[in-house]
Amino acid sequence: MNAAALDLPHATRASGTLRLPGSKSISNRTLLLAALAEGTTQVQGLLDSDDTRVMLAALRRLGVALAPGALPGDWSVAGAPGGFAVKEASLFLGNAGTAFRSLTAVLALGDGHYRLAGVPRMHERPIGDLVDALRQAGGRIDYLANAGFPPLAIAPRQGGAGAIVRVRGDVSSQFLTGTLIALGATGGGARVEVVGELISQPYVEMTLAMMARFGVTVGRVGWNAFDVPKGARYRSPGAIDVEGDASSASYFLAAGLLGGGPLRVEGVGRGALQGDVRFAEVIEAMGGKVAMGDNWIEVSGTLPLRALDADLNRIPDAAMTAAVLALFAQGTSTLRNIASWRVKETDRLAAMATELRKLGATVEEGADFLSVTPPPGFAGPASPAPPVAIDTYDDHRMAMCFALAAFGPRRIRINDPGCVSKTFPDFFDAWSRVVA
Repeated sequence: MNAAALDLPHATRASGTLRLPGSKSISNRTLLLAALAEGTTQVQGLLDSDDTRVMLAALRRLGVALAPGALPGDWSVAGAPGGFAVKEASLFLGNAGTAFRSLTAVLALGDGHYRLAGVPRMHERPIGDLVDALRQAGGRIDYLANAGFPPLAIAPRQGGAGAIVRVRGDVSSQFLTGTLIALGATGGGARVEVVGELISQPYVEMTLAMMARFGVTVGRVGWNAFDVPKGARYRSPGAIDVEGDASSASYFLAAGLLGGGPLRVEGVGRGALQGDVRFAEVIEAMGGKVAMGDNWIEVSGTLPLRALDADLNRIPDAAMTAAVLALFAQGTSTLRNIASWRVKETDRLAAMATELRKLGATVEEGADFLSVTPPPGFAGPASPAPPVAIDTYDDHRMAMCFALAAFGPRRIRINDPGCVSKTFPDFFDAWSRVVA
C-alpha cells in the first residue's frame, strides 16, 4: 500500500473468521535456526513481510541456500552448521530488531568480518548490553558511529572466553535470545546470567522452545540463569510449521470485542508458543467473552468496556492494542511496566500519548506506564466532523492498533498506512473483510 493516507469509515460491526499470517518472531527465529542447523529444513507458513525479507536477504548474502516452495510461505533452508560460507559481508537490516540483534550475536561468535547497519531509527535503538555480553563470550565488536548503538563492525571471535556470560534483561529480551541462539550454534558449554529484571519473558520461552525443536535443550534456573549444554549442535527437525502471529491477532480480537462478534482468528490458540495469546486475558478483564481452541481464538463483546489496570510487561506489543481499547472503557485505564515501548520502532509511549490525545483522551505518560481516560461519549454514534489524522511514526503497530478507533464517533485517517508491511502487508484488506 503506497497511499499517503487511508480513511477508515465509521465501524459498527465486526464478525467472521480470519486466518492469521505467520508470526514474525517465530518466522525469523525459524529461518536463523534452520540456517545454523545440520540438514535441510522445510518451513511452512513463513510470514511474508519486510522483516522476514530482511532476514532472508541477509542469510542469502551469508551464503545460505534458500529456495521457495510451491505454496506461499513455504521455504527450503539448507543449514550451514560449520559456519556461514561467506566470511566477509556488509548487511543492511532495515529496522528489523529480531534480525539485527540475533544476527549480531551469531556473527560475533563466528569467524568472519561483517558490517551491520540499518535505517536511522535502528541506529537509535540501543544494542550496547548485547555487545557487552558478546564480548564476554569472545566477540570482537566495534561501534562505527555512536557507542552503544548500531552500525557495528564484527571481527572473528577470539579464544579464551569465559564460561559465564552476563546480559542485562531490562531493555530488550532480544539480547538474551540472541546470546542463547549464538551459543547454541558454537558448541555451548556456557551459562548466561541475567542482570536485573528480564522483561518480555514469553519471548524467551519461545526461543527456548524453538531451540529445543532444533535439538538444543537449555537448562534454566528461574529467569536468572540459562545453561547452554557443552557440545550443543542444532539439527533440523525436518519440517516446521510457523504458527499465526499472536500480536497481529490482538487487533482482530479487539475488533470482535468492540464490534460485537463473534470474530474468530485461526492459526493461534491455547497451544501457542507466543506469549501474546495472553491478550485474551485483557479482553476478558475489559468485559469480553473469549473461547479458545488449540488453533483458534474467538471473541464477542458489548460496549462500554471495563477500565483496565494491569502489568503488561509480558505482552508489550499487544499492550498497544489495550491502550486504544481504553478509549471505549468507563473510567481510567492504566497500562503498567511498559518501559520497553521507548526503544521499539518509535518511542511508543510518547507516540501513543500524542495520538490518543488527538481523539480527546486525557493521557498521563510516565517512564513505564500510560494512563488513559476516554472523552465523554466516545462510544457514541458517528460524527459528521472531518476525520482525525493519526500519525504512525513508521511503526506498523501504531497503524494497526489505531484502526480500532474507527469504532468511535470520528472517522479515522491513518497516515502512511503502508508501514504495516513490516509484519502484515495485507492488514487493511483483512480488516475490511471482517469489519463493517
